[in-house]
Amino acid sequence: MVASFIPDRIPPWGREEVILPIEALEAIRLSDYQGLDQETAARMMNVSRQTFGRILAEARAIVADALVMGKVLRIEGGHFELPPRGRRRHRHGWGGRF
Repeated sequence: MVASFIPDRIPPWGREEVILPIEALEAIRLSDYQGLDQETAARMMNVSRQTFGRILAEARAIVADALVMGKVLRIEGGHFELPPRGRRRHRHGWGGRF
């Protein structure tokens, strides 16, 4: 997994950074990359559909801020462990709370 994305150039206002929690990356992966509906994706993350929708909306806002404003996007923290590539999903420590 990539830990951060760094713009090629530093914007005139200086280098800034935003943090994308692991569960936010997972929400984007399930919804935008894999094209799953929110109900299915929520089940895969073991959260309610409403919670998944909130995580996804916050994730998209963070990514948009980084892209539009030229900020470093760091992926870290949160309460969700991504599955190893090519293996079955394992959930650890996710209680559906923020």
